[in-house]
Amino acid sequence: LIFNVFSPITFIPWLDVDANGNSLQLYGSAPVCNSERQYNFEFSYETPANRKQIMDFMDSIPSGYYVDVWSLDYDYNNSFSATWHGDTTLFGSNNSLYNKLLTAGFSNIDSINQPRAWSFVYKKNDPSFTPVSAFTQGVYDRLTLTANCPTPDLLGYVISPQFGPAKDWKQVHWRGSSLETPSTDSVSLQVLGIDTLGNSNSLYTLNLSNQDYDISAINAKQYPYLQLKMTAQDSVHATPYQLQYWRLNYDPVPEGALAPNLFFTSKDTVVQGQQLQFAVAFKNVSITAFDSMQLTLTIIDQNNVSHPINMPKRKPLVSGDTLIITYTIDTKSYPGLNTIFLYVNPRLQPEEYFFNNFAYKTFYVKSENSNPLLDVTFDGVHILNQDIVSAKPHILIKLKDAAQYLLLTDTTEVSVQLRYPDGSLHAYNYNTDTLRFTPATSSADNTATVDFTPVLTKQYNPQGDVYELVVTGKNAYGNAAGNIQFEVAFTVISKAMISNMLNYPNPFTTSTAFVFTITGSQVPQNIRVEIMTITGKVVREITEQELGPLHVGRNITEYKWNGTDTYGQRLANGVYLYRVVTNLNGKSLEKYTATGDNTNQYFVNGYGKMYLMGK
Repeated sequence: LIFNVFSPITFIPWLDVDANGNSLQLYGSAPVCNSERQYNFEFSYETPANRKQIMDFMDSIPSGYYVDVWSLDYDYNNSFSATWHGDTTLFGSNNSLYNKLLTAGFSNIDSINQPRAWSFVYKKNDPSFTPVSAFTQGVYDRLTLTANCPTPDLLGYVISPQFGPAKDWKQVHWRGSSLETPSTDSVSLQVLGIDTLGNSNSLYTLNLSNQDYDISAINAKQYPYLQLKMTAQDSVHATPYQLQYWRLNYDPVPEGALAPNLFFTSKDTVVQGQQLQFAVAFKNVSITAFDSMQLTLTIIDQNNVSHPINMPKRKPLVSGDTLIITYTIDTKSYPGLNTIFLYVNPRLQPEEYFFNNFAYKTFYVKSENSNPLLDVTFDGVHILNQDIVSAKPHILIKLKDAAQYLLLTDTTEVSVQLRYPDGSLHAYNYNTDTLRFTPATSSADNTATVDFTPVLTKQYNPQGDVYELVVTGKNAYGNAAGNIQFEVAFTVISKAMISNMLNYPNPFTTSTAFVFTITGSQVPQNIRVEIMTITGKVVREITEQELGPLHVGRNITEYKWNGTDTYGQRLANGVYLYRVVTNLNGKSLEKYTATGDNTNQYFVNGYGKMYLMGK
């Protein structure tokens, strides 16, 4: 059973804990298991000794006290009133828990004859109070019991709401009257200060002679809120003092609010790297001015990591003025779902309310998952593995990305290495004559270029030296240009030479191009092809300009000879001779013969044959 005992004067229940909340177990009651049960005196009724303990506790309750007894049953063994009445064989006639409760006014105690919950309220030794009780039908029903318990309390309190927050406190005024003449009221008014942590402290206690009082000495920064508490006591007539009004005069603090109805802009979804502009209005809706406005802005990313943004102070905000708060977010580092948290005046200066000073706004950033494209040319040509290139090549590396908002502007996005013939790997740094980086400048063509111009002239090796170019590229998001790095081997022959020039196809009917290889570091200043009859008459001379762009390495001319002479007349079908005339720095180029080259059989003293066949 659980007992709650109330004072007939104050109606304050007895506590079974000390000032620190520690269980006292008064009168042998069970320990209090949490703060919500500090008024409970709990006893077991399972044994005669337990029931005797309850009887002693009931005897200890002073006369006139209100008592509520209610059952708390988990096991119904020994829980019925007949069992309790049987204790008279141990304690004497009419001396049992059954008799104690019956004497207290529990007239229907015999209804405790089945599993059910019950409650009984009585007033100790006071026949003027009518006890009340209630039962449930079973163990799972809700029980409600109401009892009217009059108390002759002669002391009363009136407590005001909290006033403020204030910038400065001025005066307190209060008035009232008594219901009897002469007055037997004892009245006082407490001025309570509420600090910034919500703690209440008594600052002044005023009596009826101090009904207009100066409170300007109160520090409003320490106590932004005040509360009034009037205490009235009448031990003669028990009539309370009639409060007519109480007033506090003070200078109010400002009040502002976010006002997206006045101005607001923010996109819900953007592409990674796109600039997101966030803006919202904040208005001073009070008669008091704000000092310089402090803001805090935080971006909470998809991993719930907060990124504070440093926001400068804004202008003071006079009454009725509006502040437009803007910030442009670079979304490169915020893929996925993010949240903007804005707090205007984060409790740094007094304000009437703060709940309308902050806002949350989500935005989604679409991740850029595309890979950039890497393009590498040697002197304007895409080479095959181990092709011959110039000893002073112009290697042009282009990195192109489809992303519109993050341009390729960082040198770390393209790395260049060169593996030498001895196997050593050399890295190159930017901003030199050898390696130059040109960033992308337009989202319409997001392409960065790298000009790589190494000088690879070494002691002449007839078969050439094989180098390997190693290039890696990535875009501004870190996405790589391909799953593996770009690697291509190339051959450098430092000596300037030219191979046999073959025409293809041969024989031909409509046109034929010329195929040949140039070595060294530059294309000859003068190169021409002379076509002759078998008697040695030159019928056509093809200049370097006609042959088209040439480069060190293997060339297939864009120009195709169509079998016409210098005047554009179609030559007769048959065999024609041709030779190549070159000049580099005033000297003719020696012949280059690659390993396995057996084209000499088609040339006699540098002259080759071609066959023009009829259509």
